[in-house]
Amino acid sequence: MTTLAFTKGHGTGNDFVLFTDPDGEVDLTPERVRFLCDRRFGIGADGVIRAVRSRSIPEGAAILETEPEAEWFMDYWNADGTVAEMCGNGVRVYTHYLISEGLVAPERSDTLPLGTRAGVRDVLIGAAGYTVDLGRWRLGKERLVQASGLEVARPGLGIEVGNPHVVTVLADESELEGLNLVAEPTLDPAPADGANAEFVVPAEPFLVNGVAHIRMRVFERGVGETLSCGTGAAASALAFRHWGGDQMPHSWSVAVPGGKLGVRMFATEEGEHVSLSGPAELVYSGTIDLP
Repeated sequence: MTTLAFTKGHGTGNDFVLFTDPDGEVDLTPERVRFLCDRRFGIGADGVIRAVRSRSIPEGAAILETEPEAEWFMDYWNADGTVAEMCGNGVRVYTHYLISEGLVAPERSDTLPLGTRAGVRDVLIGAAGYTVDLGRWRLGKERLVQASGLEVARPGLGIEVGNPHVVTVLADESELEGLNLVAEPTLDPAPADGANAEFVVPAEPFLVNGVAHIRMRVFERGVGETLSCGTGAAASALAFRHWGGDQMPHSWSVAVPGGKLGVRMFATEEGEHVSLSGPAELVYSGTIDLP
């Protein structure tokens, strides 16, 4: 029997089980991930993050060929036991975990490169939290979205932020609150690998000191409704800006059930990037016997 030392952490209520396995020796199977994430028989979480050195996992070793400074890889698994490209809230919590465990020792205002299945993500360590550069984003396909609580299907916009999203704007707060996201929304046409589904409304007031404010709820692929989704917040802001046109700002505040996240779009030599900022907390540590 394998006894696992773990830490529970969250970013605006999006929670994770984290553990250190530098050499990739733990047999992390879908069944074990589902056990760890089970809120009745396991620890309970939206996902599992294994801290593994990039050289010890094939996806990480490939990254090192072009990004040798990305020593640590974020091996992220959804609660249903499927692997995922990356997670915006998870990257911040993972960074906080690496620092707290003494696995990295960056100075405040330093940038830490981390390997993910979506490529290297650079995280800026600040006084009030962490900011992750999610890299270049891509506009996806339009799809019809049907969710429990909506009388008719609504148009949704595909946004790729390292992982896939479909964002739907609703008429008002009552529609947002009336959604039943216990049931998975239906996307038509269905993406081959699935997608996270975000539902958004503008806040009141919408624009404050040059920052746009929106509210969001999300059904995460492989998890269900979560209190927060970092890449979903970025996708929602990008979709709202796309719909609004050139007069829309590049700084956004996204309110989720678990708190607030900051999103910013900025130009780089390779094209526009989007960043995500917010808190990260470690709640408790313990041990558990893996089945």
